[in-house]
Amino acid sequence: MRFRLPAERPTEPPTGYKIAHPVLSQDGTRAGFTGVSLGGALPYAVLDDAACVYGRRHRPPARLCDCGFHCVHDRGAAEAMLCTAEHRTALLLEVSVLGAYIRFERGFRYARQRVRSATAGPCACGATAVALGDAGWGRPGWRALAPVCGGCVRGRTSVSLVGFARLAGHGVRVVARGGDIGVPAAESAGAVEPGVPELVAEAALLQARLDWFQSQLARLGERGGGGGGVERD
Repeated sequence: MRFRLPAERPTEPPTGYKIAHPVLSQDGTRAGFTGVSLGGALPYAVLDDAACVYGRRHRPPARLCDCGFHCVHDRGAAEAMLCTAEHRTALLLEVSVLGAYIRFERGFRYARQRVRSATAGPCACGATAVALGDAGWGRPGWRALAPVCGGCVRGRTSVSLVGFARLAGHGVRVVARGGDIGVPAAESAGAVEPGVPELVAEAALLQARLDWFQSQLARLGERGGGGGGVERD
């Protein structure tokens, strides 16, 4: 005889943790995330419904399938996954588990989620990230991003942390690890204006881009000045 666990009816949505890569749409107007395991081929928004990766018509999470969003109960367990080489540039997400869910020993498999916050690790050089830059790979229609500092962003396609939060919407908060840069998303004209940390991050990114453009102009000037050409005032 098999016994079924009692149905849960929480007063508030359960909280879970997971890791995912940030992605930017090809036209640069939308931001989201893509998973690191089974559902990695299907980028999702901050507030989104799960879909069966096998194309079946049932509603996730089906008991006889692996479909649905996945997360773990413990933040430390999610952070541990960031130690692997292929996940070093992923973000740590804190999510609200919405809709139907199946509880497991280590986490949930569920139908709908809201990403409440995303934490970016350091740049590959070790400095605190101020932006998310082109990671060199992606999905059809989506460009994967990775945390970058102001010195490494240079001419790469990138978006600041506050810019990513604004494009993603739904009140998601994007921060750099350590809490150096807090970035609230602006969903409407009445949203809270960026504070000093956010403006400092934006200024650092703009300065890095300006330095890169100046270096490119200097190179062009050196090329134009050589080769016996006519000098111009």
